[in-house]
Amino acid sequence: MRREMPPTGGLVLGDVVLDDTCLFAHRNGEQIRFTRSERALLLALTRNPHRLMQRGQLLDAIAPTQADASDRNVDFLVNRLRTKLGDSARSPRFIATQYGEGYVWIATEQPAAAPAPDSIPSSGLLAIVAVVSTQDDRLVEQANTIARQMRDQIASELGAGETVVVLGRDEGPSLQGMRYVLKVSFQRNAARLDCTATLREGSSRRIIRAFRLELGGAAMTSRMSEVQRASTGIVEALRRNLAEASEGLGTPIDQPLEIRLRAASTLLSASNPKWLEKGLQLREARAQNPASADLALQWCLHLFARLVLTNPFTGIGREERDAIENEIEATVLDCLPLIEANPLLMLAAAKLLYFVDRGHRELAEDLAERAFDRTADSAAALPVLGQLRQARGDFAAALAFFDRGIEMADPGSEFHLHMQVLKCIALLAADDRKMLKAEVAAIPFESPHSPPDLSRLIGVLVTPPGEKLPQATTDVLLAAGSEGARNALAYTYMTSVRHLIQMQARGNIMRGMIAHFTGLYGEDVIPSFILMGTGLIRAS
Repeated sequence: MRREMPPTGGLVLGDVVLDDTCLFAHRNGEQIRFTRSERALLLALTRNPHRLMQRGQLLDAIAPTQADASDRNVDFLVNRLRTKLGDSARSPRFIATQYGEGYVWIATEQPAAAPAPDSIPSSGLLAIVAVVSTQDDRLVEQANTIARQMRDQIASELGAGETVVVLGRDEGPSLQGMRYVLKVSFQRNAARLDCTATLREGSSRRIIRAFRLELGGAAMTSRMSEVQRASTGIVEALRRNLAEASEGLGTPIDQPLEIRLRAASTLLSASNPKWLEKGLQLREARAQNPASADLALQWCLHLFARLVLTNPFTGIGREERDAIENEIEATVLDCLPLIEANPLLMLAAAKLLYFVDRGHRELAEDLAERAFDRTADSAAALPVLGQLRQARGDFAAALAFFDRGIEMADPGSEFHLHMQVLKCIALLAADDRKMLKAEVAAIPFESPHSPPDLSRLIGVLVTPPGEKLPQATTDVLLAAGSEGARNALAYTYMTSVRHLIQMQARGNIMRGMIAHFTGLYGEDVIPSFILMGTGLIRAS
């Protein structure tokens, strides 16, 4: 996606100006380009406004662009279009979901407005900066020409959907939103023109590639050939680095980058049962390759799953829990020097250090935020970033991360449910019962992605004190007995509550559950460490 002037014609849809052919759009002065499949889908929707388009119809529209297209591809492309257009599945302005059937284009068309002036994008994939060491106007003009040629060549090789811009030397603050920065330095040395290029990650400033450009030839064809060669090398380095950002945790390396990042989001979900099933396999793999940080962190995620996917009414003893968390902490800390270049492993480490709650919150934040800078197009970092903000009491920021994850997730998916539950816990901590009630109504408590006993417990957690529980839930609580209730309270506190700094927020989460359990079994059912940790006092 290259930076260009907005079109003078087209459809104005709020802050989006859409080209008649759906080749591109402009939003807040930034050009949006669409892939062939996205364009085919967009054309099918916009040419049938306010009409239900069945998934089968939309599948027919994209079939020529994707040989193996399926209904899932339609949903995936709709999510991508929503992201590019700034749309939301929960409060749609452009594409509304007709659950079980298809989608409806609901945007109202208006006459096109005059084009907005060109401006520097707030974010994008690559910024190219031409640097000239001396005040040589002719060299400056030559450098800017070469930088623009590289921009055009790189943009064409990357294809639609990526922003590549040329920035001036004095536009340093504008680099902050760019994922990568290519600085091309020019210096005239007698009759020779020295030119070097350095490609860095924007946030970490890590050097990805550095090389010379041989621009000494006077012939324009020779110079263009060198620009093309250098641009192709930059594209290869970008693609390799973007692919590396999705490696690890068993993600499928033979699939497209977007699919791999979505798989990583699921693998990092708190309720992922796959880690439980892989215990023996991981133990054997670690024995064969004990130096692998990837396998070590996968093993830690297996241990984590043992803690969070246990039957909450049976629970895990304090000594066993401490032993498991000790192993997680020691293993993750040993791995940290080995994972600095791998954002997925950094996210796994951040998630695990946050969970064991051993004073590593700042370290977890540093890992998660640096990983997020390299995976900004993925939802993988959103759960742990939201939990870290929630732990500090910044509930607005936490909810923003959780809402973004819900928007990006496939409806009904494991990741979607995970983000919904995290949002409910944040609303409980913030004591926002009104918003919580609306959110709870959207949660499928009988989801196959959540064990039945855990789903029952979440239902108890979000039911206000004084409100009657469903009879089926009450029957489960009575069958568990007082010891099961005590285990469930301890499970909830250790998995979802102890991490919060504010005691009041902890109490807000636990208050309803405590009220329901004490109503059945009396106040002695509450473990003393929960009373101390939440500030809730026994009634006299």
